Amino acid sequence: MKAKVISIFNHKGGVSKTTSTYNIGWKLAEIGKKVLFVDADPQCNLTGLILGDDFEEYYTDGNGNNIKDAVRSAFEGKPVPIKPIECYTPIENENIYLIPGHMDLSEYDPSLSLALNSNNSISTLQNLPGSFYELIKLCSEKYDIDYVFVDMNPGLSAINQTLFVSSDGFIVPTNPDPFSIMALQTMLKILPRWKKWAEDSRSFFEEATYPLPNKDMRFIGEIIQRFNLRNKKAANAYVPKIKEIKTFIEGDFLSKLEQVEMVYDITMLIEKGLVEGYCLAEISDFGALLPKSHKYKVPVYALSDNQMEQKGKVLGQMKTARDRFNTHFENIAAVIVELVK
Repeated sequence: MKAKVISIFNHKGGVSKTTSTYNIGWKLAEIGKKVLFVDADPQCNLTGLILGDDFEEYYTDGNGNNIKDAVRSAFEGKPVPIKPIECYTPIENENIYLIPGHMDLSEYDPSLSLALNSNNSISTLQNLPGSFYELIKLCSEKYDIDYVFVDMNPGLSAINQTLFVSSDGFIVPTNPDPFSIMALQTMLKILPRWKKWAEDSRSFFEEATYPLPNKDMRFIGEIIQRFNLRNKKAANAYVPKIKEIKTFIEGDFLSKLEQVEMVYDITMLIEKGLVEGYCLAEISDFGALLPKSHKYKVPVYALSDNQMEQKGKVLGQMKTARDRFNTHFENIAAVIVELVK
């Protein structure tokens, strides 16, 4: 398929994985790319952002158009092929398509974990690892998708492993708190292990109905977010942690991933002035823009002046913040277009 799959992943919670997925994908859709969102987190926060008030009705209708029901036939061993679903498209952006999440998706994790570790010796499990990618591929072909963004759950589950090894590239959202480096250190051990598993295991699944895709899983960059500003800069309390994250990424993290060919070469992007390193952006809290974003079902940078529902100085401050966020996500979108081809 022509679509490129990008995973937004950090096994640590509270780092704005869903927000990053939503904002980056929406920006690419704004510039004319067709974007497929895949909500692989049982919390279904990405689905909630996009469906808004339609969330409850969507599931009570029992239409089966969600990630869990779409791959059910593979996990229940039924002789029914996986088919593309009718993806949800918000009226606010017709270039966006959604494979909604499901709160019970984690029910598939035990059998998928067994499939990942059985070396295909149990024939009834051979179609499980490739089933999610099959769904993504079919939906991408149906809607002529350019980019797929996978919002993964916070953990090191078998489902996350399967989705990660189905990715062309990945972005790591992080935030400046005491546990961020610990999380990055864990990822540095796990991600190369997942890639090695994929390389060693593809041959075991070659004859499966849904074989494993051959993907590169390359690091695109990190986003540092969820901090407060003071005088238009990160407040002093956050500065040391922001520096620590960037130093670790540009040092140990890149060094290890480069050894296993899991890093995109950004030399060209640096020469063009799009980035200075692998930090794609430092993005502060959205503040008063966030509730307006949820109300009108658009990202904070896509809010109109009227949708901010303010006047005078307050409106001016919100417009300045909106434009700053817009610049951040425009730059990230430009990096992806240049890099992930």
